[in-house]
Parts: sequence; C-alpha cells; structure tokens
Amino acid sequence: MIVFPAIDLKQGQVVRLAEGDMDRATVYGDDPAAQARIFAEAGAEFLHVVDLDGAFAGESKNREAVEAILEAFPGHVQLGGGIRSPEAVQGWFELGVSRVVIGTAALKDPQFVRDMAREWENGIVVAVDARGGMIATGGWADVSDVPVADMAHRFEDAGVASLLFTDIGRDGLLTGCNVEATVDLARQTEMPVIASGGVKGLSDIRMLAIHAADGIEGVITGRALYDGRLDLAAAIQIAERA
Repeated sequence: MIVFPAIDLKQGQVVRLAEGDMDRATVYGDDPAAQARIFAEAGAEFLHVVDLDGAFAGESKNREAVEAILEAFPGHVQLGGGIRSPEAVQGWFELGVSRVVIGTAALKDPQFVRDMAREWENGIVVAVDARGGMIATGGWADVSDVPVADMAHRFEDAGVASLLFTDIGRDGLLTGCNVEATVDLARQTEMPVIASGGVKGLSDIRMLAIHAADGIEGVITGRALYDGRLDLAAAIQIAERA
C-alpha cells in the first residue's frame, strides 16, 4: 500500500482545507518545493498534489508551484485540480507528472476520461469525491445526485489506473478515515482505490493496510502530517508491509 503525503496549493502556498472549504484554509508554508523535499527525505516515493485554485477555476492556477515541486521531488507526483482538457493532461505528463487526477470532468464528460485513459496508459486517476454518499464536483462546491458506486462503475472498463475516494465531510478534520466506506467501494469495483479524507494517525494507516487485499492501493494524508500527529516514515513502513 502506498502513502501519498499531500501538498494542496492555494495562491502558491501550502495549505489544508476543512471539508473542502476555501474559506477555511490553514497555511502551512510558502515554499511547496521545500515541503516536497521534506516528504522525500522522510522516505516518500509518491506525492499527491492538488491545485485548489485550479479546481474551482477549471484550469491551472498554480503551475509555477507545481513545476517547482516536480523539480524538487525525485519520486512520482500525482496531480489534480482543474484538469479538464486533453491539452492540459498532455501538458502535465510532458512536464513530468506521473498520474493525473480527473474529478469534475469525469462526471460531466465520461468520454473524456475514457479517451485520456486509453491514450495515457495507467496514468489517469478518477476522483470520486463524496458528500453524503453523492459525488461532489467543482472543487467540491457542487453536489450531484450520482452515488459514488454508480460513478465508479462507469469506468470499470475504461483503463483507469485508480479511483481516489474522498469523504469530504472528514477531509482536513482529523476525525479518522472512513475506512468502512472506502473498503466497501473497493469491494464493489475491480479498480484499485486510494483512500482520502480525515486521516488522523497511524491507526488509520493500519486499518487500511489490513484491507489492502480488498483493493486499497493507497492513502492520502495531509493535515495529520503538518500538525505532527502522523510520522510519515512510520506510516510508510506500515503501508509497505501490507
């Protein structure tokens, strides 16, 4: 199982949001590249980066910061936030991103995801972000009437690398990952699932690692790392044993 430390970008700064609310942002630094190096030194080989401004605008707004992260981090970078066109996908892959996360466009234009997954083998991750069990889009500002499992099933045969499941109601609140819902989704689909939202400590990593065989590919963690509640090196060790 993979541990993805998260770097969320807002106006070039490293932040964490509470429940995806841009007005409830905590700033943790103004040097994203330095933060990426810190995670690498702790043993991280994978990084999850989100252009929060881009998620709301529908286009990249933190390109300079992402470029700096790519230069600083020697491992694999997974990027999401406002990536909604073939040109944007191609541009990020050419720059060195390992995987692109598509959320809003996956709901509004499923064929776009299928086309990108076919063109970029093992490079496309679909974000299934849920509020109350329903898919949320547009930087989580809009909640649809599409259940999470239904969204996942739309891409069963599309060649998507993974599903990224976030329980928005727990994101950034340190209330514990919704392991039950994440495992339930993994059992309903043949695609690997990455857990996100609410990780508070090593107990969450252990619980998810137990279910690695059910299809849990990894877990994303942010605030717990920044607040010093989760030791990244220890989390990676636990995950690698899964």
